[in-house]
Amino acid sequence: MDPRIEAHAELLVDHCTDVQPGDHVVVNAPAEAPDLETALYEKIGERGAIPIGLSMPARAMRAYAEAVDVDDIQMAEHALALVEETDVLIGVRASSNVSEMSGLDPEDMQAFAKVQKPIQDAQMECRWVGTQYPAAGNAQKAEMGTDEYADFVYDAIDKDWDAQREFQAQLVDILEDADEVHIVSGDETDVTMSVAGNVPVNDDADNNMPGGEVFTAPVPDSVEGTVKFDKPVMGLGREIQGASLEFEDGEVVHHDADQNADVLAGIIGTDEGAKRVGELGIGMNRDIDRFTYNMLFDEKMGDTVHLALGRAYERCIGEGNEQNESATHKDMIVDMSEDSYIEVDGEVVQRDGTFVFEDGFEE
Repeated sequence: MDPRIEAHAELLVDHCTDVQPGDHVVVNAPAEAPDLETALYEKIGERGAIPIGLSMPARAMRAYAEAVDVDDIQMAEHALALVEETDVLIGVRASSNVSEMSGLDPEDMQAFAKVQKPIQDAQMECRWVGTQYPAAGNAQKAEMGTDEYADFVYDAIDKDWDAQREFQAQLVDILEDADEVHIVSGDETDVTMSVAGNVPVNDDADNNMPGGEVFTAPVPDSVEGTVKFDKPVMGLGREIQGASLEFEDGEVVHHDADQNADVLAGIIGTDEGAKRVGELGIGMNRDIDRFTYNMLFDEKMGDTVHLALGRAYERCIGEGNEQNESATHKDMIVDMSEDSYIEVDGEVVQRDGTFVFEDGFEE
């Protein structure tokens, strides 16, 4: 077995989820990731925890989605019961076909998302982590050879996470007592939002492996302006290109896309919370240096900002502030590498992708 897979499993059960003796652990891994699943079971066994495996093949899920009547879609009560008895949830992504869910009716997918929200809420109560195994389908979408993609994945994962945390802590300090964030990129992105009272989180790969961002939640009704997401985003197996949003009083009042605008409309139409921003994230993992159509990596890229429509993470919400609730959480990326800046309370803290605390920053 590739020693990098062993190291990956070790990080997942120690650094990310702190698996303890007697913990009930769910490992949700697809057939495309057998080596990592095996290594995880070994590490879980060494720690005296109790694993159970799940697999939800995308092809089988598509067959179900096409066969079921939308009026018969209900929450999986047995899945909720399992999650409620789970201490640790480890989710592994790997695909032989990243477009398996392409072409499904967005309204049907909204119905699935809505009924699954209680399960999502229960998962947030676990010690959880999501990660990527370098499968051939993901490599193909990233336009890399399989071995090249594996190197890319493990370069982003095999890091000094203590050092990464210290680097990111400098941005956390800036956002800690901030009121307003202003983001400008080119001629098409000019958006402001309040983060007053909310908590900036230093993502050193506890819930995501790889980590490498600082994120928080805007006050839901505070987002104003326009955003052009110049990186594609995948939705229902389809590629949304050139998504643009206009906000007033925190809600999307206009939306469009150069490609698959109907999928974007379906995401926004999931519920009322999907019209508002639940997360502001700023990428800081410099070992993720290219776009790969995989949000687990892409949102962590240095020189990027992402906004997520929908659910806000509870850990970001300050006392007395409102948490945006939704059955969806869809991240979308703005390239900040040129003709761009981030202001916090009127002070520029990043220009053209370089932070104020990095060499090369220009006022």
